[in-house]
Amino acid sequence: MAEEKTNVMRLLDQKKVPYIPHYYACPDGAVDGVSVAARIGKDAGAVFKTLVTQGATGKYYVFVVPVLSELDRKAAARAVREKSIEMIHVKDITAVSGYVRGGCSPIGMKKQYPTFIHEAAKEQDKITVSGGRLGLQITLSPDDLCRAAKAEYADIIK
Repeated sequence: MAEEKTNVMRLLDQKKVPYIPHYYACPDGAVDGVSVAARIGKDAGAVFKTLVTQGATGKYYVFVVPVLSELDRKAAARAVREKSIEMIHVKDITAVSGYVRGGCSPIGMKKQYPTFIHEAAKEQDKITVSGGRLGLQITLSPDDLCRAAKAEYADIIK
């Protein structure tokens, strides 16, 4: 039985961006990125999580960082020229991004927010990010992700 395509997959298909989908079971809802990496047989160093934040000005920003790392909020604020940034509340994720917690992808959000991928991604041939729903990750080249998400690279982790 073929898995249903997500908006992320449809957008990548439209742009003719090659990717590999990875499906995994998550019967209890969202799981941490290290567990996701293990479930899909990927090195956690090449699996990235998508974080949605809000700046002091009220604007939203998206940061894509390795699952083994933590966002450096001061560096992230400098990257977006904000005084400070905070993670948005879990209850607001769907309203802001269009995705659920654990299924948030930097591609195809409800609106195009300024998006930054940690520069360590450039050192990888391929990286893996959420495919737009729980139980789906996609692997693609960092530069393809950068173009598809209209992102730029930045040094944003601790």
